[in-house]
Amino acid sequence: MNRFLKGFQNALRGTRFAIAEQMNLKIHSCVAIVVVTAGFYFDVTEGEWLAIVLAIGLVMTTELVNTSIEHIVNLVSPQRQPLAGKIKDISAGAVLVAAITSGVIGLIIFGRYVLPNA
Repeated sequence: MNRFLKGFQNALRGTRFAIAEQMNLKIHSCVAIVVVTAGFYFDVTEGEWLAIVLAIGLVMTTELVNTSIEHIVNLVSPQRQPLAGKIKDISAGAVLVAAITSGVIGLIIFGRYVLPNA
């Protein structure tokens, strides 16, 4: 059990480190807070909450993985190399896809509350 708790502490420390270091994670966190607040304000359905939680989790997870990949690439290849840049760009592209997907989910959910006649 101590080993499990230690692993959990390490994961929380890594998450805090990434949020403190990465501006995009700070932005995603702020957007998540706004979306959750809007969810309470508009009293979204249980199914909509599930989609919101999954969308937030998707973006935060891909951003954490992207941060990890960037650190690994910087460790392995501290000098500029085209392949290293390509790896970082692809990783950032995964975050972009997740963010766009989450934005579409947000539009589908909140569109009917904000634009009821649409």
